Amino acid sequence: MKGKINISEIFGENVFNDSVMRARLPKAVYKELRRTIETGSELNSEIADVVANEMKEWAIEKGATHYTHWFQPMTGITAEKHDAFISPIGDGKVLMEFSGKELIKGESDASSFPSGGLRAIFEARGYTTWDCTSPAFIKETDNARILCIPTAFCSYTGEALDKKTPLLRSMQALDKQARRCLALFGKTDVKKVTASVGAEQEYFLIDKEKYLKRKDIIYTGRTLFGAMPPKGQELDDHYYGSIKDRIADFMEQLNIELWKLGITAKTQHNEVAPAQHELAPIYEEGNIATDHNQLIMETMKRIADSKGLHCMLHEKPFAGINGSGKHNNWSIVTNDGHNLLEPGITPHENEQFLFFLAVIIKAVDLHGDLLRVSTATPGNDHRLGASEAPPAIISIYLGEQLEDVIKQLDTTGEATTSKQGDVLMTGVNTLPEFLKDATDRNRTSPFAFTGNKFEFRMLGSSQSTADPNIVLNTIVADVLAEAADEIEKADNKAIAIHDYIRRTVSEHKRVIFNGNGYTDEWVAEAEKRGLPHLKSMVDSIHALITEKSIALFERHKVYTKAELEARHEILFEEYVKKINIEAIAMLNIVRKQIIPAVMKYQESLAKSILAVREAIGEEAPVQSELLRSINENLKELYAAVGQLDANCVEGNSMEGTMEEKAKFYYHSIFRSMSDVRRPADRLEMLVDKTYWPFPSYGDLLFEV
Repeated sequence: MKGKINISEIFGENVFNDSVMRARLPKAVYKELRRTIETGSELNSEIADVVANEMKEWAIEKGATHYTHWFQPMTGITAEKHDAFISPIGDGKVLMEFSGKELIKGESDASSFPSGGLRAIFEARGYTTWDCTSPAFIKETDNARILCIPTAFCSYTGEALDKKTPLLRSMQALDKQARRCLALFGKTDVKKVTASVGAEQEYFLIDKEKYLKRKDIIYTGRTLFGAMPPKGQELDDHYYGSIKDRIADFMEQLNIELWKLGITAKTQHNEVAPAQHELAPIYEEGNIATDHNQLIMETMKRIADSKGLHCMLHEKPFAGINGSGKHNNWSIVTNDGHNLLEPGITPHENEQFLFFLAVIIKAVDLHGDLLRVSTATPGNDHRLGASEAPPAIISIYLGEQLEDVIKQLDTTGEATTSKQGDVLMTGVNTLPEFLKDATDRNRTSPFAFTGNKFEFRMLGSSQSTADPNIVLNTIVADVLAEAADEIEKADNKAIAIHDYIRRTVSEHKRVIFNGNGYTDEWVAEAEKRGLPHLKSMVDSIHALITEKSIALFERHKVYTKAELEARHEILFEEYVKKINIEAIAMLNIVRKQIIPAVMKYQESLAKSILAVREAIGEEAPVQSELLRSINENLKELYAAVGQLDANCVEGNSMEGTMEEKAKFYYHSIFRSMSDVRRPADRLEMLVDKTYWPFPSYGDLLFEV
């Protein structure tokens, strides 16, 4: 039996957090560092040597021998280069040293990461720089302890080459404009406003030995082939079901490792699809939440591997059953803990809340295309709009209570009542009665109000939470700035605020939709309303470089035009590369595994037909019909492979822009991959299992 875990003792033990800094740093240094963290003021570099030395001593006590500047390039994952705490002293000995300069500044090859043209191959220098707002931590494995220092990553010429830098810029913009607007309500003592984020993480766990027999998963992260098993998710018996011992063991170890890193892993359960699960942390500041989500994904993969499992984070690892998302719960919080999206019991009387709500409604309506592209990945194209994820149309769900308040403002100019929740009546005397929430939830909405936050449900499970939060922070900051510009000039600010709320919700109510987002009727209705419907990643990327988008991001110093153009190029390049890998993997698997296996089974059937004829002097109609069906599907498969191969050759030899190439890959290669899969999956159902070259969906999903 495992020993008892004292969570309060292990929580944060591998983090150079506030309590550690307060205990180890001189008071003046600690106070100066906290000033920067809490208010966003400029970092005093003179304290860096003291902080670095204490950080090093703490890390060495934890068993660390190396440190790394831990950063998030535009690959969407993290990067690290390890340096030892050693400095030669001339007599064959070394000292363990770590300077303030080494803490603040690192260098990495900027030409080897995606740059979208910001860096040429011969322009290699890039810098990592310490982000003191996110605490350093020890990454602990069986064989090593590494001090990880969260950093931003920029080019020699100052452009952001990562996801953290623009995220911090966007948080700075939101802070500035939110405090301007709070001052309109007399709240002049607020020192800082931050975006609070809680990212729910969905994932699949499969057996590691079976994973190693699936080249498609190894190369692409998803299955490129697979016939549906007799049972999928239709009985809804896996969702919130009893957790298997092997999975519970994984979850327990995962929680321990996350708690050591100061990550508030709170909720765990089985998700809808077989072999699918979810973990949800408690909300925290957006920058730290993004860092922690990266650590969650890394730790999931590491713990799964140690338990003989494989963790799949692809958005659609199995066709025919639900894929995985990452729900981004977003709110705005002041430094004294006040949530600006808390409506209170009577939201119609809470003018400050209604103001921020109106601002968000307008921001989402004006910039739905940017929210869409912030969730664009090749994998997410498989799930958006299916009956498992929101549609690719951006709309807002407010619920009955707030929708009613908005209607009152729109029709009469005044909101005088707020609907309240009734008592939950179960009809069972022994069950306690309690008040229901004032509104239901809507899982089909991409951007849903859920009590005191918005749940942005479109994110793919594998992507960084930085991109959607950069967009959310920036578009809301922009509308806040516009509102402040207008109201600050008014003689009567109270009247101006009221008029702004009423006018804004009236002009942008088209984006509010409380119905079923999965229906064809909503698609038609959204088109009538003029809401953008960007169905694929390739369709959505252009939104980054419209004049409107460039002006928006440059106004708030979140992205420059060059940085946006670079990301535009990187996203198209990412699409081309990932689809190309999938197509080449598909060709290899068909040619080297599936076709040879089918031909061996054909040979067996042919011998069986001859044996029956020779033994009893009659034909073998069952074997003959089966052989005929297999042969027809094999011919179809071979022809589809030839077409896919030809498309790949054409795609790889194409000249022109990366955008033109991506469109070809989407319209030709991606679609012709389906033509290959269909006969291959039919063949799986016809060929003897002992001949089929890799584990089936049933093996992967139900034998964990």
